[in-house]
Amino acid sequence: MAGALLPPAAQAEESRSTAVLNDDGLYEQPWFLQSFLDLREDLEEAAAKGKHFAIIWEQKGCVYCKKMHLVNFARPEIQDYVRDNFEILQLNLFGARQVTDFDGEALEERALARKYAIAFTPTVQFFPPSVAELPNGAGRDLEVMRVPGYFEPPEFLAMFRFVGTKAYQSMSFGDYLANVGG
Repeated sequence: MAGALLPPAAQAEESRSTAVLNDDGLYEQPWFLQSFLDLREDLEEAAAKGKHFAIIWEQKGCVYCKKMHLVNFARPEIQDYVRDNFEILQLNLFGARQVTDFDGEALEERALARKYAIAFTPTVQFFPPSVAELPNGAGRDLEVMRVPGYFEPPEFLAMFRFVGTKAYQSMSFGDYLANVGG
């Protein structure tokens, strides 16, 4: 019934989505990283596969999280690019699963969200391509880019390409969009 509220083009995209609604109320892509929730280990495994590591923070009932899954990730060009170039770990803003942070501290998802100053969902955090490139520090200091909130499909794909090509090393995301287009 929720699809009936979307415009026809979005309804068609939603019908192609591979997202699954889990018992915790979050939509999940079947290709998301299944992890022991050790962030350093997850980054090392992503690097070993030649991929980037990102965390997507979500919460139950988040309309834009749902749209990200049922519209953005339903687009083959987005799903293919992200699957081929990234390992995505989904965390719950209010979750209680224990996560081991890059610095070795073990804490619940909701405590890690506070430590990382995550305030909105969806929020995507992108991390350096290897553990060796992690700066000293914690939380926000470790990421190469953060996107707090929902992006429409063209900008959403551009955001992943911006990180995937390491364009963040030489320009801002705004400059990237202006030069490459969304």
